[in-house]
Amino acid sequence: MADTKYKRVLLKLSGEAFGGEKDFGIDVSTLAKVAKQIKQVVEMGVAVAIVVGGGNIWRGEKAEANGMDRVTADYAGMLATVINALALQDILEREGVNTRTQSSIGVNQVAEPYIRRRAIRHLEKGRVVIFAGGTGNPYMTTDTAAALRAIEIGAEVLLMTKNNVDGIYSADPLKKPDAKKFDHLTHLEALNMRLEVMDATALSLCLENKLPIIVFDLQAPRSIEKAVTGELIGTLVSSDR
Repeated sequence: MADTKYKRVLLKLSGEAFGGEKDFGIDVSTLAKVAKQIKQVVEMGVAVAIVVGGGNIWRGEKAEANGMDRVTADYAGMLATVINALALQDILEREGVNTRTQSSIGVNQVAEPYIRRRAIRHLEKGRVVIFAGGTGNPYMTTDTAAALRAIEIGAEVLLMTKNNVDGIYSADPLKKPDAKKFDHLTHLEALNMRLEVMDATALSLCLENKLPIIVFDLQAPRSIEKAVTGELIGTLVSSDR
């Protein structure tokens, strides 16, 4: 077992992480690179759980803006996360990583139902657990699902991945090149400054449960490995300074 700072982590993968450079769908080569990073971390002895988004397939807010019922749109988004979870499970298993998918909504033919104790047991046996279906409730984002699942399984840190953004900035660095990057923030500072770390519900959950968050660029070399070994990467959000 390698010397790592964290022994159990929750990795949040957005839909964009599955799409790569594409506007829609799953980019297999990008996903393969992510799977290799996850495999490396598992081989270091770290228990890894993953919450997946679905924005590369479906965006509920866009559907709602076009007149679709919000609840229906959100449930469709949950189904999109199941597709991503199955794609990730398949490519991880091709890499030789023992993987289980659990879903908050009923899709028993393709995934286990979410059961907290079973998920923890999988992690104890060295399996990667992928959580699909968000929280299973409309009006709740996959960011909230990530914070909730991390707390439930006793993860020591929530790893929030971004695409081509290496942390938290005072503004969108892709639009404002002079935006300031933060190396460290408290949960309360991130909430008060209304920074786009994650939605306020998810951030409040992390604040109340003193769950640290590391926000970093998924595309950077060895980024997940660096995060679990405690190397300075991205932005750390924690309870105190």
